[in-house]
Amino acid sequence: MVTIYTKPGCPYCMGAKEYYRARGVAFKEVGVAGNAAGLSEMLRRNGGTRRVPTIVEDGEVKIGFNGGT
Repeated sequence: MVTIYTKPGCPYCMGAKEYYRARGVAFKEVGVAGNAAGLSEMLRRNGGTRRVPTIVEDGEVKIGFNGGT
C-alpha cells in the first residue's frame, strides 16, 4: 500500500497521485492541512520535514515528487 500525504493546491501532490493512478497502484491520501493527526503522522514518518508530498511505499519514505524517477 502507498500513502501520500498532501495539501490542497500542491502541484507535486497532484502529480504524484496521477502517477500512481496511471499505473493502477492503489494509494491512501492523507491531507495534512487542517488535520493535526495527519500532519503529526507525516512528521513522524518523514523525520520532521514539513514538506508534501510525502510518499510512503513499502515502508520507504520519499519526500517530494519529481515525476516518478
